[in-house]
Amino acid sequence: MKRLLAALCLCTVAAGAHAEISQKFGPLEIHYNALSTDELSPEVARAYKIERSKTRGLVTMSVLKQNKVGVSSPVPAKLSVYVTNLSQQLASVEMREIKEGTAIYYLGEFRVAPPDTLKFTVSVEVAGEPKREMVFDQKFFK
Repeated sequence: MKRLLAALCLCTVAAGAHAEISQKFGPLEIHYNALSTDELSPEVARAYKIERSKTRGLVTMSVLKQNKVGVSSPVPAKLSVYVTNLSQQLASVEMREIKEGTAIYYLGEFRVAPPDTLKFTVSVEVAGEPKREMVFDQKFFK
């Protein structure tokens, strides 16, 4: 499965405008990406039970925590994700946790009607850390 995740990441990097990005909050680093599910390879979509479509989006997230010597490792988190389109329609995105070996990441699907720019509002809770809020935008093209 790690190979499938790597393929998913490569898929997103190859898409150019959808390269994975991150935000840092103290010892936490939150990686995220949003893309149209039709950009996924059929194998990756099938493995993660994701419907490939130009009107479906996928948000991927992972949370890393840096230890005292500066080494980052994945940590479980509670993620609350909301998406708003240009018409100000709000939807909640249900995130599912995926664990593969030491990797922990989260996937969530949502509807999108390209062309559109979606605003993602995310609340991140990690044990022993203050609750973090972050916002990012993603453009979706036809």
